Amino acid sequence: MKQKIKVHFLGASATVTGSKYFIETENKNFLVDCGLFQGLKELRLLNWDELPINVSEIDFILLTHGHLDHVGYLPRLVSSGFKGKIYGTAPTLDIAKIILLDSAKIQEEEAERANKGGYSKHDPAKALYTVRDVKKTLNYFMEIEIDKWFNFGDDMKVRYQTNGHIIGSAFIEVDIAKKRFVFSGDVGQEKDFLMYPPKRPQKADILFVESTYGDRLHPKQDIKEQLKKVILETIAKGGSIIIPSFAVERTQTLMYLIWQLRKAKEIPEIPLIMDSPMGANVLEVFHKHLSWHKLPIEECNAMCKIFNVVRDYKDTLEIIATTYPKIVIAGSGMVTGGRILNYLQEYIGKPETTLLFVGYQGVGTRGRKLFEGAHETKIYGKYYQVKANIESIEGLSAHGDQKDLLNWMSEIENKPEKVFIIHGEKQASDTFRVKIKDTYGWDCTIPKLFETIEIES
Repeated sequence: MKQKIKVHFLGASATVTGSKYFIETENKNFLVDCGLFQGLKELRLLNWDELPINVSEIDFILLTHGHLDHVGYLPRLVSSGFKGKIYGTAPTLDIAKIILLDSAKIQEEEAERANKGGYSKHDPAKALYTVRDVKKTLNYFMEIEIDKWFNFGDDMKVRYQTNGHIIGSAFIEVDIAKKRFVFSGDVGQEKDFLMYPPKRPQKADILFVESTYGDRLHPKQDIKEQLKKVILETIAKGGSIIIPSFAVERTQTLMYLIWQLRKAKEIPEIPLIMDSPMGANVLEVFHKHLSWHKLPIEECNAMCKIFNVVRDYKDTLEIIATTYPKIVIAGSGMVTGGRILNYLQEYIGKPETTLLFVGYQGVGTRGRKLFEGAHETKIYGKYYQVKANIESIEGLSAHGDQKDLLNWMSEIENKPEKVFIIHGEKQASDTFRVKIKDTYGWDCTIPKLFETIEIES
């Protein structure tokens, strides 16, 4: 007997952030990812709204990886009544714990700062969730092994397979009755400095595929040479290189490349600072899960030794007060919060400074505005003139480009009944839709936010 399955697109639909897909079957209801909206204010405000589903009816959650836009809504969901298991690979759960605790702490601090400074429209300003909420959420975490099918009962089974991107990241296959649902998560590049190439699905009846870079190819430039050029040119001016970076994978890749340049004596021995408590914790995850990445333990140790890994905020303030050239890697990657804001308050107005972007900047984020040439930026209620030199290295993205995404789908033997293009801005998704049609002959749908689609199985 056929059953009807409903797919509710609760995030990362016609936008990049807030990944949430609620799958409603006759026997089980589950969520794939549970991310936070970032960027545009109209999207961020959605984080405060109740989801248009009955949260208590969600049996379990499957996480593709630990980034905030894929796990950041979990504490709100638990506060709303969710009591099921939250499944992810071991590194994903470790990363999610770090990111959620960091997110909660930042929200608490920013609410306190806004209340003291009186610059919030809300009285009082509140955190979306607290550290206490996160600790309650962690009780529901459940590790799932990679490359093995697991029976979830009622004619449903689940398998995780690696897809590059970041440590612990995976695409998820879910067999429901006689149909295979495949959720791409965020697909990494075929050639990455630290991550192994993504595995590829062999079958997909219902395919959900990300499209962050669905409309472009990453430049074929030598990334290490680009980085070297930016560093040397900035040092020659007596300036510092400030790099907003995602704490997971990107920070470690940057540290690795800078370590290689230093080891080869291609850049001078100026101070190297990794100022991110979260990034420091992620380094420990890299040490713990060696089979998940290419970096040997001895190189990982050597790389860490040449960096001043900062945890204490007091040390941050001391570093900011120095005037000598230095390289600073700090979060957050889209300049939406974290220690990077403290550095920009001091350095964004200095023409000898280089602000170097090394990853995707979401629409509406402070990083995107700076990347696109904003002449001023607002930090903690005050405006700062932008006089720093703005540079970017696109090829360092943890996301695969259009070619990588097409390659990831290349071994699917059957023609999918439905292909949903998700996790992309409108132009990227639509360009990718046409490219998939031209390459494979598959018709694709770009679902709208909060749209519900019914599928027969």
